[in-house]
Amino acid sequence: MPQPFTYRHASREYRAFLDDLKGRTGLDSDNMAYTALDGVFRVFRRRVTAAQGLAFATELPAVPRAIFVAGWQPGEPPEPWADRAALVDEARALRPDHNLTPDTCIEDVAWALRRSIRPPDWARALHALPPEAQAFWTVEMTADEREAGIR
Repeated sequence: MPQPFTYRHASREYRAFLDDLKGRTGLDSDNMAYTALDGVFRVFRRRVTAAQGLAFATELPAVPRAIFVAGWQPGEPPEPWADRAALVDEARALRPDHNLTPDTCIEDVAWALRRSIRPPDWARALHALPPEAQAFWTVEMTADEREAGIR
């Protein structure tokens, strides 16, 4: 079996993802974009089971997948879902002295992920998730936006 694309081209794929995320959020640096991504991933994974989180992460590009699982303590029971504003506040609370994450961070990360994942793979990532988890990743995109990002 040939090596998967996401492993052979992980650096290039992650660079494109970060550029998409920075462009969408208006953040100036890779570090700022990473903090937004990390915060959103932590908020999400606190609310899903390990099996749900790993099924979702399987469809992510290699580097975002690694960020998703880094430092995760999957033995903790999932926390209840909250309203969008509370989830955003939680994401923005990560590294608060250095966090310039915008209020649109969840939608921004979802948008950048969708641009880096083929539609059938994105659908598979969401398929096994409960409705609240699926809603977390819902973002409006045109077909052109989706297709322009897939590498």
